[in-house]
Amino acid sequence: MPLLIKNGEIVTADSRTFADIYIEDETITRIGKGLEVPPDTEVVDAKGKLIFPGFIDPHVHVYLPFMATFAKDTHETASIAALVGGTTTYIEMCCPSRLDDALVGYHLWKGKAEGNSACDYTFHMSVTKFGPETESQLREIVEDGINSFKIFLAYKNFFGVDDGETYETLKLARKLGVIVTAHCENAELVSRLQAKLIAEGKTGPKWHEPSRPESVEAEGTNRFATFLETTGTTGYVVHLSCVPALEIAVKAKARGVKLYVEAVLPHLLLDKSFAEPEGIEGMKHVMSPPLRDKRNPAALWNALSAGFIDTVGTDHCPFDVEQKMLGADAFTTIPNGIPGLEERVNLLYTHGVVGGRIDIHRFVDVASTQAAKIFGLFPRKGTIAVGSDADLVVFDPAYRGKISAKSQHTNNNYSGFEGWSIDGRPSVVTVRGKVQVRDGEFVGEKGRGRMIKREPIHFGDSI
Repeated sequence: MPLLIKNGEIVTADSRTFADIYIEDETITRIGKGLEVPPDTEVVDAKGKLIFPGFIDPHVHVYLPFMATFAKDTHETASIAALVGGTTTYIEMCCPSRLDDALVGYHLWKGKAEGNSACDYTFHMSVTKFGPETESQLREIVEDGINSFKIFLAYKNFFGVDDGETYETLKLARKLGVIVTAHCENAELVSRLQAKLIAEGKTGPKWHEPSRPESVEAEGTNRFATFLETTGTTGYVVHLSCVPALEIAVKAKARGVKLYVEAVLPHLLLDKSFAEPEGIEGMKHVMSPPLRDKRNPAALWNALSAGFIDTVGTDHCPFDVEQKMLGADAFTTIPNGIPGLEERVNLLYTHGVVGGRIDIHRFVDVASTQAAKIFGLFPRKGTIAVGSDADLVVFDPAYRGKISAKSQHTNNNYSGFEGWSIDGRPSVVTVRGKVQVRDGEFVGEKGRGRMIKREPIHFGDSI
């Protein structure tokens, strides 16, 4: 059935206007005032509301075997949580370990999503080793529609790659037209610092941050930027958390390194004091890179507003209270991560737009449009235009509410933002023209989501 969304104010990364949107066959076919439509058209009245392009989370974990356990979400629960929060497409990290076969891992992750997601999705393919078979496997994965890799300069002996593997991955990525995303730390230094702190009896969650200090993230960011500069590859720093790493990334951009930067919601809103309490309250907020000193969130917001940070994701990683307690005896065994997929848009709007840190166009840009452009989804996703997928968020700026684990759709028994107030929320969310959410509840089709295949990006000649 066709769909008309009328009387709302359309807001994109570079414009805002009052107009109606008409949708046929999953696509926006007309935009204008007072559109005449067939009588069998479904109508959504958006009077008093804002209409945004569907939001894109460029960094989530759904299926994730990690640190002796598994993340709690399934694609059914994660996609519903995403949609309730206004995210209509997410990019999942496909993360087989060094002990796993990359191609088998890719098909495992892909199979977990197929037929189970209520929103659209795609993947970053992690390269956790580079052996004789790796190039042919990665070529096959790229031919299947993936145009981004992920490397970890952390998690030694599990996900982490060494400098030689980093070089080979970046060299191949340049050849294939693939962007490389990177977790930037120094795995060796983290390992040594962890061992030192544990030997000193410093085992509680507050010691997680000192084991991965800002200098370690800055070094990893600098090393990644140097490899990008040497190979001519395009890169993307995930979850950058601190001023020293930011300064390095900004300097690299200024000298022409092809580098994008992502911040994630927790590093914008929380600081290390949330992870310092003993016991489970501190464990809930253990993630890597860690929550940082209080001076960092303000600097990240300023960089976001100025355009030095390109996107805002979540690094959504839901481990519940019982799983976090696996680290009761040592911070090194606390499963890393925090959920945030459902909260990202509402908290970014509340603390960014309403809070005066970013304007409404920058909000759309960092939460939707830039991710679409960087990862080859634009203009199919990330904007409101004739010919684009009809992924739309009718947003009610007058709504007032609070975040609570009791009402969340994420499959987890705590929220890292428990009790936080929100100003505004999605009232209607569509995926390719199908209404999937109304007034904070999922009302749609659970298996509607599909994998969005992306073309390689032409960065120039290979090295």
